[in-house]
Amino acid sequence: MASEKKQNASKEEPLEKQLWKAADKLRKNIDAAEYKHVVLGLIFLKYISDSFEEIFTKLQAGEGDYAGADPEDKDEYTAESVFFVPPEARWPYLVSKATQADIGSHIDDAMDAIERENPSLKGVLPKVFARQNLDPITLGDLVTKVIGGIAFGDAKARSADVLGHVFEYFLGEFALAEGKQGGQFYTPKSIVELLVAMLEPYKGRVYDPCCGSGGMFVQSEKFVTEHQGRINDISIYGQESNQTTWRLAQMNLAIRGINASQVKWNNEGSFLNDAHKDLKADFIIANPPFNVSDWSGELLRGDGRWKFGVPPAGNANFAWLQHFIHHLAPDGRAGVVLAKGALTSKSSGEGEIRKALVADGNLVDCIVNLPAKLFLNTQIPACLWFLNRARSNGHPRKGEILFIDAREMGDLINRRTRVLTPDDIKDIAKVYHAWRTGEGDYEDKKGFCASVPLARVAELDYVLTPGRYVGLPDDEEDFNFAERFAALKAEFEAQLLEETRLNNEIAQNLAKVQA
Repeated sequence: MASEKKQNASKEEPLEKQLWKAADKLRKNIDAAEYKHVVLGLIFLKYISDSFEEIFTKLQAGEGDYAGADPEDKDEYTAESVFFVPPEARWPYLVSKATQADIGSHIDDAMDAIERENPSLKGVLPKVFARQNLDPITLGDLVTKVIGGIAFGDAKARSADVLGHVFEYFLGEFALAEGKQGGQFYTPKSIVELLVAMLEPYKGRVYDPCCGSGGMFVQSEKFVTEHQGRINDISIYGQESNQTTWRLAQMNLAIRGINASQVKWNNEGSFLNDAHKDLKADFIIANPPFNVSDWSGELLRGDGRWKFGVPPAGNANFAWLQHFIHHLAPDGRAGVVLAKGALTSKSSGEGEIRKALVADGNLVDCIVNLPAKLFLNTQIPACLWFLNRARSNGHPRKGEILFIDAREMGDLINRRTRVLTPDDIKDIAKVYHAWRTGEGDYEDKKGFCASVPLARVAELDYVLTPGRYVGLPDDEEDFNFAERFAALKAEFEAQLLEETRLNNEIAQNLAKVQA
């Protein structure tokens, strides 16, 4: 009876969770940061092999349009937008080698062979499978029982959908397993979904200059397809300075059939070596690293991107904002994540830059205050900025800014991590769209949202913290002191950590001066 219950629970559990449990069980003593390349690499290999095998079978049958075609002709696969997989890299071949002690070498050779045959994948695929700390029995089980056990049906679209979903889920789970380091390649899914739901990138150029593993692009593509749009109506442009993360992005996008040719990598990053200098994007969706002090600001004091003031060399927040604005088309919009300190900071000219963005540029459309514990790699309080280049051209609210305080939203999934629920995302996006278009029934709601005239923002010295404008909710009876105290305590502790970091940075700079 107990065994039957366990079996039924397993059937009810989503496929991706079953796979994760199986893969994680095999991880043993391998670090999550290393193991992710093994598992995600195999998922990608399974995807391209499945896609190849579908076309290969049709070519072998030689019926209809495929009559007389050669199943080993690379051009046949190029015509179908499918990667060509040479015999030694095909999944059935690897399964036949799965019980051998040198299975790792076979997989590394397969990755090399695929890169040779498909120039767009050159330098992308992991070759980490022959390492000594990876047990060949474990690797064989991953090939045959975990990744190889995924049931897809016959259609390539089904395979891509399932594997893409599994890949995305595994990225999130690996990020959780890595904790702080995981946040470097992964923006939590609920934040990405909120950004995309508010921006609605139906058509045009979508840009992320610090794109991590490509989650913003994947969610944009999902949004278009879920709203009966055409995926070819959007094109993506990205840049990533960490090559390992860029490889994850390339695989993540390829498995979704998204053209990643304009997602570039270079060591210098978007400030020093902008890979898309002439791009004017319709949508920018980004989560740049918070409060970066070593962004080479001293080398860029006279840069043409700083139209609203030179950002401080010790903090990149306002450099990122101006980089985004520089790349926006005349009617382009941006949704970006920043440390909450950017809403109030007045140090090193940041207050003047913020004032210029609001008063001179009239670029700030909406500010969303986020709950604590959403991010894996930082406890620094965060917020969303929505920028709009077209506010002065017929925008129904061009003389106002919408402030949303979402700090009380979200559900805890464990002691350290919170996620925004689908209802949270829907509620926030609905308020923003009603306000922005003037077509809905927008009204201020105490404690949650307020449409504030620019004159009032000026009175408060261009401080953009939503709590200053939305006030407290009317229903004080529902006020949960314990929850509010816990949230404020977490925010205060994060600010203390930030203070310590800044003090250490000041001490280091003083030491350099003395030296």
